[in-house]
Amino acid sequence: MTTLPILAVTMGDAAGIGPEITAKALLQNPQLRERAVPVVVGDADAMRRGAKFAGLDPDAVHVIDSPAAATNSPDRIEVLQTGPSLGEVPVGELSAEAGDGAYRFVVEACRLAKAGEVDAIVTPPLNKAAMHAGGHKFPGHTELLAHEFGVKNYSLVLSAGELYFFHLTTHVSLRQAIEGITPERTDSVLRLVGAFARAVGTPEAAIGVAGLNPHAGENGLFGHEDDEILAPAVQRAVEQGINAHGPIAADALIPQAVKGKWNFVIACYHDQGHAPFKAVYGDDGVNITVGLPVVRVSVDHGTAFDIAGQGIAREASLVLAMERAAELAPGWDLVWKEAQASEAALGA
Repeated sequence: MTTLPILAVTMGDAAGIGPEITAKALLQNPQLRERAVPVVVGDADAMRRGAKFAGLDPDAVHVIDSPAAATNSPDRIEVLQTGPSLGEVPVGELSAEAGDGAYRFVVEACRLAKAGEVDAIVTPPLNKAAMHAGGHKFPGHTELLAHEFGVKNYSLVLSAGELYFFHLTTHVSLRQAIEGITPERTDSVLRLVGAFARAVGTPEAAIGVAGLNPHAGENGLFGHEDDEILAPAVQRAVEQGINAHGPIAADALIPQAVKGKWNFVIACYHDQGHAPFKAVYGDDGVNITVGLPVVRVSVDHGTAFDIAGQGIAREASLVLAMERAAELAPGWDLVWKEAQASEAALGA
């Protein structure tokens, strides 16, 4: 990639903080323009309203016809109008109209990526209940993106600096998460982490697998999944040249990772990874989807209906997401090729 990467920044839910933090990120952080060309995939009227909430100039919003038409001027918010206006959607309220719009923005960003018109997708928050009310029954962003790109081996990855938290399961009930931790899924994610580690230049990095049960099962006293599913998968990964370890009790592994012992961690379910990560890193963390053919980086927070429209939402996580997307985009072909090779080897 010899020019700046073009980022498709989906606007998120028009009733939430997405338009506001997008306006703040693009108009108050001119350093972003030195690293990437951000183009909003969303709604111009909602963006103008978001700019007003943020105390910024709504006239900075300009509609463009294609990503290639972007000027990348630091005093402009350049928008690809996607569908009807959402400027009248009530702020701070769950809305099927806004949920449908948020879905539509992601689908359009995927189309642009498939067509080679953008190099990465950056996602401000959508509201899952609103998306469902709009008729789109996906558990979240990650699953929608996987569907649009037709991939089955993928993982939600929380990242802060060089620390990466992969997940075996994410947006399902705890009961479904336990049922979803199968030998096949564990093998798949271990190979995906190994592929990602190679692609980012750390093929020998140790990968810590968190135990599902307290004390990683305590030799079967607290459950048998650790001994019967996770441990054999780790052994298979080691035999394939992946530097995997575990299962390790999560209350030992995750503090060790925060202190720098592990750069790659595999959590078994959503809150096992998300709760400690957000407690420690807050706005310093982002969400990366590994296993897609294009970079996707997201904020690590939600739509915050309770503060939407008040001008107080922080854009720090979105700025970081854009920076990480720009950083990853030039080398993502290698990540994708490694992920494909890993999946092919798993199915062989």
